[in-house]
Amino acid sequence: MPITWRSPRGGRRCPRTGSWWEQVGPGIVSLLAPHRPPGLVGLFLAWPGVGDLRAVVVVDYQNVHLTGHHLFDSTRHLPKHETLVDPLLFGAALIQARNAAQRPGMAHAVLHKVLVYRGLPAPSQDPDGYARNLAQRAHWERDPRVEVTLRPLKYEYARAADGRPAADATGRRAVVSVQEKGVDVLCALALVRESQEPGTDLVVLASSDSDLAPALDEVRRLGGAKVETCCWYDREQGRGYQLHPTDRSRPVWNTRLDEEAFRSARDRTRY
Repeated sequence: MPITWRSPRGGRRCPRTGSWWEQVGPGIVSLLAPHRPPGLVGLFLAWPGVGDLRAVVVVDYQNVHLTGHHLFDSTRHLPKHETLVDPLLFGAALIQARNAAQRPGMAHAVLHKVLVYRGLPAPSQDPDGYARNLAQRAHWERDPRVEVTLRPLKYEYARAADGRPAADATGRRAVVSVQEKGVDVLCALALVRESQEPGTDLVVLASSDSDLAPALDEVRRLGGAKVETCCWYDREQGRGYQLHPTDRSRPVWNTRLDEEAFRSARDRTRY
């Protein structure tokens, strides 16, 4: 079906997508203007010939890595550093699975960017972990589509009876706990920001963290790019950890990624 672009004058507006269209002849649809040019943002068209959706994947790295690591039989007993996820391979597996699940005639997505957010060990406390983390970022960012943002981990330190900092056997400050802080906020900001970019048609949030549900709500409230989620899914156990928006009466599309997808996305580089 040929598609032409014309002025909105005299056309009809789709109440669902906000796009203007006009039937100009038998089997001919004239797309007058997308609701947010220049991209067909937030719009799935079933007409042949429509370009693919430019997709941005926002990755909550620790959540994606550890959820997959613990979910599948083939990896849960391995050391965690052996099941790292390569962001580019993950993005490719995600888009492939998403496109395969679409109904005939629906627009497919192409991987445009992968934005990764991850905690960074302190060099004073974990110099080896710090160095590996930087090496991994450098390796992953060899592809210009991948951008890795690192945020320092939050350390809670032990104290001696007199209140002064306690030291461990190596002479470093004794650590009680280590946590990521602010990574979920960075993911939320990226999700909202990318959804408003004119060059983005689809944003996929890769996380099962329920703290990010309000970000899904905000993207849908603002309009702009279509938003979707993804999750690891154990087909044998029928188990996964899907993130839902606050209003479940308006679900978002979720792509389930199985154990084979997790294996295909693993980073097997020795750092």
